[in-house]
This record gives sequence, structure tokens and C-alpha cells, in this order.
Amino acid sequence: MSIEIKISKRPIYYKFAMNFLNKRVEKVKANKGRELLWILEHPTSYTAGIRSKSSEVLDKKIKIISTNRGGKITLHNPGQKIIYFVLDLNKRKKDIRKLISTIEKSIIEFLLLYKIKGKKDKTNIGIWVKKKKIAAIGLRVSKWVAYHGCSINIKNNLKQYHKIIPCGLNNQKITSIYNEKKKLIKNVEKKLKNIFIKNIDNI
Repeated sequence: MSIEIKISKRPIYYKFAMNFLNKRVEKVKANKGRELLWILEHPTSYTAGIRSKSSEVLDKKIKIISTNRGGKITLHNPGQKIIYFVLDLNKRKKDIRKLISTIEKSIIEFLLLYKIKGKKDKTNIGIWVKKKKIAAIGLRVSKWVAYHGCSINIKNNLKQYHKIIPCGLNNQKITSIYNEKKKLIKNVEKKLKNIFIKNIDNI
């Protein structure tokens, strides 16, 4: 299937991205738009999923953006890569667990490029390194069109997590690729694109 690939070099405001994503979802539902894979970064933004609680906000001065994705409160900030999807499961396998497993597998493959061994957890969705969370996943499905996606901490400011209880976790239990290895690889977006497209094609 033909998936449109967008790679944004400049940070994209969260609300702009959500507006774009929601419009694409409606087009895909109506068979008037292509599926989407979008790799980007957000300026510092705290977002609340449908299972979030106000008690998870530790710094009451920060602005929280409500969203319709699954999950709790999390942080997006520069140095964290976001991979958004709009996938038509009507034309693929109608299997949400398969989709989540595909995303998990893709993140784990990407981490291996850094010689980092990522693991999934049966209780807490996301990818973990030495009991610390390095990638978050949050999805929504409407009429078998799946959207939102995942975030991977590459080299972002982890101290900003201290203002919230991210994904219901102790905020000390968050890590990044740079935090683990103190090095980065080139062409991050291209490598992410290649891994995710290869695995999505098998859904």
C-alpha cells in the first residue's frame, strides 16, 4: 500500500500536528486520503491522554494539552523523535495487538543500531532499557483507522519529566539513547523511516 512519508526538520507545534493528523484520519476513513508516516519533533509540550489524572501533574504552572490518544500524561520536547501514523486497518489486519507489536519491534530494532537492548513490558506499554522507559506508545483507533503513534527519547532534556508523573511512572525511571550511550548516529530520520515502513508493510 502507498504510505505518504513526511519528515519535518523543524519542530512542529503539537496542536498543529493533531489538527493535521485528525484531518488525515477523516480522509482515510472516506477513502480520499493516503495512509501516513510522519517523523517530527515537538517544542516542549505536556500532553494528557484519556487515562490521565490531575494528580500526575506535579508542577501546576505547566500547561497541559488534552488529547484523545490512549495513555496518561507525557512529555514531548526537542531531541525526542515522534513517529505518527494514520493506518487503515480495514485494508490490513484488523488486529490492534499486531499493530502495537509491530511498533514495539520497530523501536527495539532502532535501538539495536546503538547497541541498546530494548524490551517490551506486559504490564506497561512502551519500550524499556534496564528498567527505565526510553519510548512511549499511544494509539487511538476509529472505524479501524489507527492513528497517533510513538515517541523515542534520543537526546532530550530528561529533567523536564520531573514536572509530571510520566505515564504513571516515577519520573526518575525515564532514559534516552544519549543518556545510555553518550553517542548518536547520523540520518536518524531515514533509519527510523526504513525500519517502520519495512515492519508496517507486514501488518
